Amino acid sequence: MDQDQFIGAVAQRCGASAEQATAITRATFTTLAERIDGGEARDLADRLPEALRAYAFGPAEDAEPFGLDVFVERVSGRADVDVDAARDGITAVFDVLRDAVNPAAYAQVVGQLPAEYGDVADQSAPYVRRTA
Repeated sequence: MDQDQFIGAVAQRCGASAEQATAITRATFTTLAERIDGGEARDLADRLPEALRAYAFGPAEDAEPFGLDVFVERVSGRADVDVDAARDGITAVFDVLRDAVNPAAYAQVVGQLPAEYGDVADQSAPYVRRTA
């Protein structure tokens, strides 16, 4: 999956424009990289379309522990959208990510997140595609 396909799928799932979907996707990966271990962030970046890889590199090796509300607020601020649009966009990004990478890679990423992130990142197995 290339960047245009990834962003297009995010836009379709959350009902955003391509520009908004791009901003939300970048903000989600930037925030996710802060929330997961640096090594996991680098592994995730290697699996993303080249144009999105830079956003998934974490600023530190250790994950910064913060809850879902803070995650949504950070994405909202970075993407310049309200918190409802951010939450919908984050869910879309995780859904598309799950389609774009192999199940083990996705499981490694979401496995580092607390259960409350299940509201935006489908942590169930087997995977059931969400409908938008």
